[in-house]
Amino acid sequence: MTAIRVLLADDQTLVRAAFAMLVESAQDMEVVGQAATGREAVALARTSRADLVLMDIRMPDLDGIEATRLIAADEDLAGVKVLVLTTYDTDENVVDALRAGASGFLVKDTRPAELLDAIRTVAAGEALLSPGPTARLIARFLRSPAAPATGGPECLSARERGVLALVARGLNNTEVAEALGLSPLTAKTHVSRIMGKLGARDRAQLVIVAYESGVVTPGRL
Repeated sequence: MTAIRVLLADDQTLVRAAFAMLVESAQDMEVVGQAATGREAVALARTSRADLVLMDIRMPDLDGIEATRLIAADEDLAGVKVLVLTTYDTDENVVDALRAGASGFLVKDTRPAELLDAIRTVAAGEALLSPGPTARLIARFLRSPAAPATGGPECLSARERGVLALVARGLNNTEVAEALGLSPLTAKTHVSRIMGKLGARDRAQLVIVAYESGVVTPGRL
């Protein structure tokens, strides 16, 4: 089994050390670099061949949001996922991080086992977006509509719009399938097709597109 290559980005040395010990304790993961600033994180992402960056938001030199944006915009880093660390619903920058290309967000005081599961989830290509926190954050901080990267909701079928609305509420493929009476494979196919039509990087980007395009309205969750 190929280990998940994790890059740690946090300006606090003790925090990085704690995360490094935890990640290295998992048989399916390894730490391939540690960065104290966002600029270091971007540079190491390019040289360490990391699969995932565990990214703090508040860092000197270049913050986690800008670092995430640079990583997401780099074609050579297309396979690198970013999992953002947040102080939960007090951190309004989470939405900006998702817009920048992060695949999800994680509470800093998450239990160790949940952190490892989160890394596995994001590394596997799924967005880490639990329904409650996602809904609250989007509703509170998404105020300025912006056009999707390529197409808009008008390019989606009625079924695809329904799938998108459920994804925006944090449902995974199995839950979407159950809600719509579909097979998990069909739900996954719909999600992939929607991502292609809307030019979304991953499921986290679909959440942003859904709210910005009006498929889901903040406050009506």
